[in-house]
Amino acid sequence: MGWTDGRNVRIDQRWGAGDAERARRYAAELVALGPDVILASGDHSVLASRQASRTVPIVFTSIADPVGTGYVESLARPGGNMTGFTLFEYSTSAKWLELLKEIAPGVKRAGVIRESGTATGTGFFAAIQAAAQALGVELSPIGVGDAGEIEGSIAAFARSPNGGLIVTGSAQAVVHSDLIVTLAARHKLPAVYFTRFIVAAGGLISYGPDFLDLHRRPAAYVDLILKGAKPADLPVQAPTKYELLINLKTAKALGLDVPTSVLARADQVLE
Repeated sequence: MGWTDGRNVRIDQRWGAGDAERARRYAAELVALGPDVILASGDHSVLASRQASRTVPIVFTSIADPVGTGYVESLARPGGNMTGFTLFEYSTSAKWLELLKEIAPGVKRAGVIRESGTATGTGFFAAIQAAAQALGVELSPIGVGDAGEIEGSIAAFARSPNGGLIVTGSAQAVVHSDLIVTLAARHKLPAVYFTRFIVAAGGLISYGPDFLDLHRRPAAYVDLILKGAKPADLPVQAPTKYELLINLKTAKALGLDVPTSVLARADQVLE
């Protein structure tokens, strides 16, 4: 789009790594630099950026419910200093549970890995809970505060039979994705993930938007704001495509025979 870092634009970056306090510190640092626009990805970074400034234009991505969290007045007319790109609707969570039952019909218990204390974590769990009774599945929340919590909680969950996992979207789930995949394999737990890269790294199945696309599309809004547009006038946009990925090698290791109906819907099958 004609912007080159160090020539006609300066780009300062910070990586919060799923740590809320670090995100708050970094957001304050960035606001102190007097930026023309901030790009924030995920719950912690977006909340921290909003708390740091109500005047600097903020483009967000990977947020589930910007209206419910009060970031924008409406999707069509955001108002204020924020606009951006949503990650999921909470109703997507029910699809994860449905996929888990399709690929592993024997599952009676689902451990829902979500980041507690965030609007996204609460919203995902509530949506899964609303669908669980009809599918005959008992839910157990599993936190992702740190590696020790994840390992201990999954080990405890796996002591009873007929279990499976649903890994919802959060920064901590990304940070600890390798550990979660390892634990799912160790305890023979079929697991549904929110993004394709975890399945490419050995996870069983994923359903969600293209995360690269979710971080490319905001460039257009950053470009418009640098040219004078206001966030209040730029509508919040949703993902344009959801992808279903299946790792057959992982399915075989778990002793699962993936139904042809699921395979036929897959955008990619890894063998």
